[in-house]
Amino acid sequence: LIAIDGSKFKAVNNRDRNFTSAKLKRRMEEIEASISRYLSSLDAADQQDRPASDANVMRLEERIAKLKVQMKELQSIEAQLNESPDKQVSLTDPDARSMMTRGTGIVGYNVQTAVDTKHHLIVAHEVTNVGSDRDQLSPMAKQAREAMGTEKLSVVADRGYFKSEEILACHDAGIVTYVPKPMTSAAKADGRFNNDAFIYDA
Repeated sequence: LIAIDGSKFKAVNNRDRNFTSAKLKRRMEEIEASISRYLSSLDAADQQDRPASDANVMRLEERIAKLKVQMKELQSIEAQLNESPDKQVSLTDPDARSMMTRGTGIVGYNVQTAVDTKHHLIVAHEVTNVGSDRDQLSPMAKQAREAMGTEKLSVVADRGYFKSEEILACHDAGIVTYVPKPMTSAAKADGRFNNDAFIYDA
C-alpha cells in the first residue's frame, strides 16, 4: 500500500517578484496614475503666480523619471509573460509559481511524495510547479510501482487527487486506487447533513 500526498514549499522568490497578467496590469495602472498626478502637480506649479521652488520641481521630475524606468521594466516583464505558457513570471526563481495553500497564496513548488506504508519510506517523489494535485495521481503511482519493482499496487490519496481520468489511468495500469470524492455539497458547510450521512434501508 502506497500513500501519495503533495506539500507546498515556499520558493526564494518573493510574491512581489512574481507576476500574473492581472497583477502586472494593476501595477502598470498604478504607475500611470502616479505619473499623471505628478504631471498635474508640475502643471499647477507652472500656472501659479509665485513660482514653485526649484527643489520641489526637481523632486517631482525625479519621481516621474523613476516611475518611467519602472514602467519600462514592467513592459519587458509583460513581453516575458506573453511568451510564458502558464502566464506567470517569477523574477528571482523562474520555475516557481504562485499557488494556493490553506486559503493563502505562496510562490513556490508542489512536492509530490509516495510513501510505502509498511516500511514508512519515500519510494517516489516529484517536484512540480503546478498548484493542484489533480493530475499527479497516475504519474506518482506508476513511478512508485516502478521503484518498488512490483506488479500489484494499491494507492491511497486525499480528495485533492480525485480526477476520473487519473483514476482510470491507474486502473488501466493495474493499480488499485482509494481516493474519496470531493465534497461538492454546501450542506456540511451550512451545518446541515449531506448525502453521505444517509443510507438506504430496504
